[in-house]
Amino acid sequence: MSKIFEAVQAMSGQGNCITIPAPYLDYFAGDPQVHLLGAILNQLVFWSGKESAQGGGWFYKEHKEMAAEIRGVNGEQVRKAVKKMITVYLDGVIFTDTRKVNGTPKMHYRVDGDALIARIFPDSLETSISTNGNGSIDESKRQYRRMETSISPNLSGNIDESYLYTDHYTEDHLQIKNTSGQPPSAADRSGDFSEEIHITDQAILVLKHLNLMTGAKYTTAKTTLENIRARLVDGNTQEELETVVEYMADRWLGTEWAKYLTPATIFHPGKFSANLLGAQAWAKAGRKSHQDNQPDDSTERDAAYRRFIGSAKPLRNPSQLELTVKAEASKAGVRGMRADFAVSRWNSIWKDCAGRVSGGKAA
Repeated sequence: MSKIFEAVQAMSGQGNCITIPAPYLDYFAGDPQVHLLGAILNQLVFWSGKESAQGGGWFYKEHKEMAAEIRGVNGEQVRKAVKKMITVYLDGVIFTDTRKVNGTPKMHYRVDGDALIARIFPDSLETSISTNGNGSIDESKRQYRRMETSISPNLSGNIDESYLYTDHYTEDHLQIKNTSGQPPSAADRSGDFSEEIHITDQAILVLKHLNLMTGAKYTTAKTTLENIRARLVDGNTQEELETVVEYMADRWLGTEWAKYLTPATIFHPGKFSANLLGAQAWAKAGRKSHQDNQPDDSTERDAAYRRFIGSAKPLRNPSQLELTVKAEASKAGVRGMRADFAVSRWNSIWKDCAGRVSGGKAA
C-alpha cells in the first residue's frame, strides 16, 4: 500500500468532528449528494486502516452505524449513497462482499488504496528511487495519473527505469525509456501530453454529468469520449458542455427523442454549435423546463412523486396510474437523477402514462 494512502488514512474519520477532505468533495463535485458521498468515503477510508479479523483489508460496517458516525442521515440513505458511489464513481476502487460474522451475514468492504489515489489524487507525483548502503533499492512511490514504474538492472549495473504513462480512456500507451536513473523531466512529460490528460479528465466529468442527468450508464471508452474531447479541443469549456447536456435532457427526456441523448449525437460536430446556442439562450432565460408548459392537475402527480422518493408515506391502495408510473420511473433510473431533472422526468412519465391509462378506459 502506498505511503500517500497511509497518510490519507491518518487524516480520515476523526472522532469528535465531522471532516471531509477537500479532494473528496472535488471528486464528487456536481453530484447533489457531494457532501454525503464525501463523508461516506471518508469513513470507509478510515475503517480500511483498522485491523480486522477478516484480514486482506476487508472490514464490515452496517449502514446504520455509518449513518450514526456521519450524522444527519439514516441507514437507508447511506445504503443508497454507498451503492451510487461504488457503481457510478468508484467501481474498481471499493469492493463489497457479504460474509458471515458470528453466523450473521454482514456487508464487508475493501478499499484499494492505490486505485483510490489514482482516482482522487490524479496529479500526485512522483517516483523517486535511491540506492541504500547495502546496494538494494529503496523505493518511494507516488502515482502520477496512470504511471507505473518497472525497475531492472542493465548490463552496466545501473538501474533502468521504464515509466509507462497510460491515458485512461484509451488502450494506447506512451512509454518513455530513461536510462539515467532519474525520473523523467517535465520536458520528457511534454506539455502536449499533460494537456491530453487534462482534456480527458474534463471529458470524463461531462460524461458523468450526462449519466447523472439521464440515468444512462455510459462508460469511459475511447469511442464514447471521442466527440466530447473534440468539442473541448475546439475551445469549448466543460461548463458549456454540461449546460448543453442539461438543456438537451430537459428537451428530450420523456419524448421519442430520448434515444438520441447520446454523446455521439449531443456533441456531434455538425450539431453542437446549434445545441450550444440553444442551451445558452435557455440558461439566460432562467432554465425554464420545456415540460412545465403543460397545464394539468399536478396535485396527485406531485404527491405520488413524494411517495416514490420516500418523503411521504405510501398509500395502502395506490391507483393503477401511480403503480404504472412508479414502475416506468424505476426502469428509467429517476431516483438516480439530479433532483430537478428527476421531477421533470417523473412529470413526463406521468403525462405519458395518464394518456395511455385514460385511453384504455375509453376503449
